[in-house]
Amino acid sequence: MPVRAAPRRGGLRLSRAVVRIRGDVQGVGFRYAAQARARSRSVAGWIRNARDGSVEAVLEGTEEDVESMIAWCRQGPSGARVDRVDVRWEEPRGEAGFDVR
Repeated sequence: MPVRAAPRRGGLRLSRAVVRIRGDVQGVGFRYAAQARARSRSVAGWIRNARDGSVEAVLEGTEEDVESMIAWCRQGPSGARVDRVDVRWEEPRGEAGFDVR
C-alpha cells in the first residue's frame, strides 16, 4: 500500500517507490526507455544497473504516475524479459528530474 505523504504537487499527494526489476533487463535499453517514460509522466527519481544483474529505480510523483511507471517496469522495453518486480514504498524525499546512473 502506498505511503500517503504530506508533500503535494498541484494539490495531489506524492508517492515514492523503490523498485527492483529482475530478469534479462541489462543491456537492452531498459534504463533509457524508463527515463523517457518517467519524463513523459513527470515522475522524478533515478534508475541504475545493479551488480546482481537487476535494475534498481526510485520513482517519485503522484500515486497514479508512480503506479503507471511500476506497471511499465513489469513489461519493460522490447528486448527485455522481466521475471519479477519488487516494490518498497517510502516517504517522498523531493526528487527532481530523472537520471540514469
